[in-house]
Amino acid sequence: MSRTEEFQELRPLLFSIAYRILGSVSEAEDAVQETWLRFETSSTEPRSVKAFLSATVTRVSIDVLRSARVRREEYVGAWLPEPLLTDPYEDPARSAELADSVSMAALLLLERLSPLERAAFVLREVFGFGFPEIATAVGRSEAACRQLVVRARRHMTAGRPRFEADRKQRESLAAQFFDALRDGDVDGLRKLLAADVTMVGDGGGKAPQLARAVNGSDRVARLLASVFPSMLRTHVALETREVNGLPGAVFRDGDGRVLHTMALDVADGRIQAIGTVINPDKLAHLGPVADAWALQDEVRAARRLTDRGWSASPAGAAGKAATRSDEPGAARE
Repeated sequence: MSRTEEFQELRPLLFSIAYRILGSVSEAEDAVQETWLRFETSSTEPRSVKAFLSATVTRVSIDVLRSARVRREEYVGAWLPEPLLTDPYEDPARSAELADSVSMAALLLLERLSPLERAAFVLREVFGFGFPEIATAVGRSEAACRQLVVRARRHMTAGRPRFEADRKQRESLAAQFFDALRDGDVDGLRKLLAADVTMVGDGGGKAPQLARAVNGSDRVARLLASVFPSMLRTHVALETREVNGLPGAVFRDGDGRVLHTMALDVADGRIQAIGTVINPDKLAHLGPVADAWALQDEVRAARRLTDRGWSASPAGAAGKAATRSDEPGAARE
């Protein structure tokens, strides 16, 4: 095969490595492109193209992550990974590791690791690379890489239990959740949520967002029931999708533009965490992005009409957002 063909064959793997290290679709795509440029201009012929490209994309991703840490420390509000709807890399022998490692919860735990720990953990625990390959990729000895993986594994294990792998149970619970969400059924939602459930929204200061995380089944259920039925009555469409390997949804306006995503972490038969991403910079890879601020105004207007006993006009574009600072999609005013 030509270099181009070899690279294209390995591209899904390279993207998947970079995404798990960076938690960003756009940055992962840039890292893969930089890897191609280095491969294309290299005068040597590597003995293993896979090893060479994997090491290169890892080193590029580590450099990007180090610079991104400063930006994330200055990030407005809660930071969540860019939503990933489809992981391009598949390996039946490691399907559990791949699915688990791309969840919102796992990626947030990876954020706590140093760049080297994160890279070593991803290569070893997720993709099954040997320590000689990891050592080449991160520029450390094999013994040092073993220590990096041990430390990272300890942090990851202590941070969270493994989420349930029973797909049918998760899908059934998610279907009940979204039915209750559409109906604004507080009791129905409360029954599906863990007692200590947490809901987090990421707007990055560029869209309406939660002022803070919301905790507890009662508060989260009431918040969801007070906001989302109004959204859906103003022509916001709820499209159930897998988001970061978890049951979730993409919300779109009347023109099909992306408003935000939602992912549900499930364990022990209950929803443990809800993550929503509304930052337009993190949604651009999914297609045209809606104007969340304008949609927030539409929803507010529709709710005022409803509160007065009138019917909301169906002619608006589509709505999203919350009316209080503790609602999803609502900024503190």
